[in-house]
Amino acid sequence: MSGHFGWGGVLRLGLVQSGLGAIVVLTTSTLNRVMVVEMALPALLPGLLLALHYVVQVSRPRMGHGSDLGRRRTPWIIGGMLTLAAGGWLAALATVWMGSSPAAGIALALLAYTLIGLGVAASGTSLLVLLAKRVVPERRAAAATTVWIMMIAGFVVTAGVAGSLLDPFSPARLLWVAGGVALSAVLLTVLALIGLEGPAQSAPAASNAPVPFKQALADAWAEPRARRFTVFVFVSMLAFSMQDLILEPFAGLVFGLTPGATTKLSAAQHGGALVGMLLAAAAGSRWAGRQWGTLRTWTVWGCVASALALGGLVCAGLVGPAWPLRANVFVLGLATGAFSIAAIGSMMGLAGAGEAGHEGVRMGLWGAAQAMAFALGGVLGTAASDLTRWLIADAGLAYALVFLLDAVLFICAARLAARVEARAAPRRVFLGSLERAL
Repeated sequence: MSGHFGWGGVLRLGLVQSGLGAIVVLTTSTLNRVMVVEMALPALLPGLLLALHYVVQVSRPRMGHGSDLGRRRTPWIIGGMLTLAAGGWLAALATVWMGSSPAAGIALALLAYTLIGLGVAASGTSLLVLLAKRVVPERRAAAATTVWIMMIAGFVVTAGVAGSLLDPFSPARLLWVAGGVALSAVLLTVLALIGLEGPAQSAPAASNAPVPFKQALADAWAEPRARRFTVFVFVSMLAFSMQDLILEPFAGLVFGLTPGATTKLSAAQHGGALVGMLLAAAAGSRWAGRQWGTLRTWTVWGCVASALALGGLVCAGLVGPAWPLRANVFVLGLATGAFSIAAIGSMMGLAGAGEAGHEGVRMGLWGAAQAMAFALGGVLGTAASDLTRWLIADAGLAYALVFLLDAVLFICAARLAARVEARAAPRRVFLGSLERAL
């Protein structure tokens, strides 16, 4: 098959993303809890392991380059999923070993989370490139939303099923559940990809000779749009991830919410993100070609709205329990969901906007920027909150300063997004005026 994907092809790629999400959520939630609660290990350990899997994803450009050279993404998606599945099961085995032999368990965990990062880099990058190359531009936002919603569905289903199968907990049961999730994800991926991509496409005449990776990466970085978008991805994802780990502690310390109540608060944020994704996707399909239907517009104003919502949290820190925190958090989710899905759609469009044959390198470059921002954002957010609380006795004011810093980052991200054109075209007056205002 060499033409554009219909919705059936998009849904099949969404199934692959669901399998990816199923393995990842097992390592980020279930194994995290088992290490801390059942194995009585410091919470810092799973935090460092998760940071490791993000750092390893700096390999995304190299993975994308490999799929560019082969001109087929399917082998890289399946190979990445196999690597991810192996890493997921080894991570469960390492967690079990930590109970009896902590040193050996931690050593195995380092290998396992490295494999997890490599697997996500290979499969996730190639999947996005395949989606970008085979979905028509006006459907990219809706396609990205569909795939991401299916990934979230993979989170939810895996967490629910694995949670029920793990009770009563035992190490052997954990290994069986992790193995079942890994095997199911691999089988789902293989079945979803059978006959989907078709044969390898012929190379452009100008790129018959293979380009070394360093040269391909340098060429991608030399493209002004690709470079600007890389910086935008890093800054926006840094802002996105900074608030993630401090929101619930903030609600508990300043508003006196119980653990159950803060969990519901996070659910409200995720619900808002889902609504924001659907709104951005619907606008892209309904008003394609118009100003308010462009992905760039939703990316820019989504960042601005995120900054305003964080400004609300600044007020929440100063005002205290009288502030409508739940509504504020829902709006924050709405804004971040809209900007993130629009940014992914823009990423898909920009991947093919430069020199042909380097789509995987460009997508990998942006994926690496996102991974590094996620690895750094959680650390910066928690460290900044600890530092401000140490310097300032008022917890509300301390958190307000961190949220203010986060809002400034989102404004910077909006300015960067306003300077990225999907193709060489004159600036529209509307976005030009916004850029000057920022």
